[in-house]
Amino acid sequence: GEEAYLRALSFQSGLAIETFAEVSRSDCPLPDRYLSSAAQHGLLPLRQRERLVWIVAPRGFTARRLCRMVAAYPSLCDRILLAARRNLHQFLLRQEAVDVLGRTAANALHRRFPDLSAAPAAAGDAPRGPRTMRRLAQTALLSAMMVLTPTIVAPDIWSSALALWFLAFIGLRLAASLMPLRPVRRPPRVPDHGLPVYTVIAALYREASSVASLLKAIEALDYPREKLDVIIVIELDDLETRAALTRLGPMPHVQVLLAPAEGPRTKPKALNCALPFARGSFTAVFDAEDCPEPGQLRAALDAFRTQGAGVACAQASLCIENQSDSWLSRMFAAEYAGQFDVFLPGLASFGVPLPLGGSSNHFRTAVLREVGGWDAYNVTEDADLGFRLARFGYRSTTFASTTFEEAPARFGGWLRQRSRWIKGWMQTWSVHMRQPRRLWKEAGAKGFLTLNAIIGGNVLTALTFPVLVIDMALRSLEGAGSEFGAGTVTPLHLTTIAAGFVSTIVVGLMGLARRGQLRQGWILALTPIYWACLSIAAWRALYQLLSEPYRWEKTEHGLSPQIRSAAASRTLKRDEETCGAGLRPQSALKY
Repeated sequence: GEEAYLRALSFQSGLAIETFAEVSRSDCPLPDRYLSSAAQHGLLPLRQRERLVWIVAPRGFTARRLCRMVAAYPSLCDRILLAARRNLHQFLLRQEAVDVLGRTAANALHRRFPDLSAAPAAAGDAPRGPRTMRRLAQTALLSAMMVLTPTIVAPDIWSSALALWFLAFIGLRLAASLMPLRPVRRPPRVPDHGLPVYTVIAALYREASSVASLLKAIEALDYPREKLDVIIVIELDDLETRAALTRLGPMPHVQVLLAPAEGPRTKPKALNCALPFARGSFTAVFDAEDCPEPGQLRAALDAFRTQGAGVACAQASLCIENQSDSWLSRMFAAEYAGQFDVFLPGLASFGVPLPLGGSSNHFRTAVLREVGGWDAYNVTEDADLGFRLARFGYRSTTFASTTFEEAPARFGGWLRQRSRWIKGWMQTWSVHMRQPRRLWKEAGAKGFLTLNAIIGGNVLTALTFPVLVIDMALRSLEGAGSEFGAGTVTPLHLTTIAAGFVSTIVVGLMGLARRGQLRQGWILALTPIYWACLSIAAWRALYQLLSEPYRWEKTEHGLSPQIRSAAASRTLKRDEETCGAGLRPQSALKY
C-alpha cells in the first residue's frame, strides 16, 4: 500500500509526511486556476509556520530524485513533505467553499472555448414554472412546424428536401460500410518496461452490483500493474457504490474520487473531475457494465503507434452480450454490430470525424486536455468530442478489439437511453453548426458534411420518419388507389423509405456476419417497428432538449442473467488459463 511505502521512504530520506488533517485552502498560495495542475503533477505549495514548503506525492522516479537531493542538501528536509496521492487528491476535492475543481470540471470548456460548449449562456434567468411553460410552448410550436409545414408550405419541395437529406445519410452509411477492411499490421509486442503509464477512468453512479465485475475485467487487462492508473469517479450521495468499493478491499493502483456537486450531474462532468488526476500518457474510458478484452490497452497503443501522432483517439468495438434477453436487445446487438464492426471502420478510412461511442475510447491524454476535455453539458459527450478533435486538427480511428456490454432489454430502459443519445446528438449538431463557416474552415468540407449527414441525418430521419409515412399515406388516399404513386414526390418517398430499410438490414447483416452471429439476422425483419420506436425516442428527446436539456437519464445495468452467466464463464476460463501457468486464479482475488 502507498501509506506503508511512504513510511519506509520517510524513514530512509528523513522527509516528514503531510496528512492534510490541519491544512485549509488559505494555506495554499496557488491560484485557483492552477489547482488542476497540482493534481496533475502531484506537487503543491503550502505556507506553514511563516515559510513556504512543498508537498510531493512521489511517483515514478521522484522518490529516487528526492533521496539524492536530500543527501546532497540536507536543509531541504524542512522544505519538502511527502504525501499520499489519495490524500493530496482528496484535499484538492474537499474545498466545499471554493470547489475549484468542481467548477473547472463543469465549466472549463465553456470558459476556454465558449462556442464549442452546450453550456447555458447564463443560469437562473427565469423562475422554473414560467421557464417550463415557455419550453413546452417551444416544443409544441416546433412540432407543429415540422408536421404542418410539409403539407402547407411548398409541400413537394419540403418533402423532397427531407427525402434527399435522408438519402444522403443512407448513401454515406452504405459507402462506409462497403469499404473493404484493410489488413491490420501487428507491430512487435512492446516489453513491459517500454510501456507508458495508462489511465483507465470509469464514472459510476448507483452501480453497486456492477463495480466488482468491472474491476475484475480491469484486473484481467494484459498490462503491468505498476503502469496502470485506475480512477473510479462516484457521486457524493452514492453510498451503495462507495460501500461496494470498500468491500473489495485495498487496491493500490485504483483510486476513488468523489465528484463535487458543482454543475450538472452528468458522466462527462465526472470524467472531467478525473482528468486532472490522470497520470497516464494515454487514457481509456469504460462504463460500469463493460468487459474489455484483456489485450485492449496494448491493441490501442499499437493503433496509436502505427497511425501516427495525428491520431488522438482510438475507438474499440462494442458488442452486446445479452442478445437473447428480448427482441430489443437482439435488435440492439445487430445495430451495434453494424455500427462498430462495419460502419465506423469504413468511416475512419475516409479520414472524417467519427461519432464516437461512449465507452472504450482511448485518448492521448495531452490532446484531451488541449481540446478542453469533455463537455459537461452535452449528454452525448462522445459524439461531440469526436467532432471537436477534428476541429483542432486531430483524427480518430478504430482498432480491432472488443468490449462486451449489456443492452437494455425492456422498452422503458431502452427509451430513456436512446432519448438521451438523440438529445445529445441534437446538442452536438446545434453547437457545431453555430458558426457554419468556422466549422467548414476548421473541420474541412468532409467534417462539415459528415456532421450534417451523420449527426443531423440520424436526428432528422428519426424525427421525420413518421411525417414521411403519414404524408405518403395521405397522398395514397388522395390518389384514389389507381393513381397511387403517379405524383412526382411519392416515388421519392417510397425510394427513401425502402432504401432506409434495405441499408439498415444490409449493414446489420454484415456486422452480424463479422461477429459470427448471422443466425440472429432474422431480427432485422422487425426494422420498421424499431424505427417507430426510434421516432418515439426522438420526439421525446426534442421535448427534453427544450424542457430539461442537461438531465442525464441513467441506464440501469446488472439486470441481465445472460450477462452474469457469461461473466462467470469468462472468469472460469481465465482461472483455468492462469492455473495452467502456475499463477493465482482471478477468483481468489478479494472481489
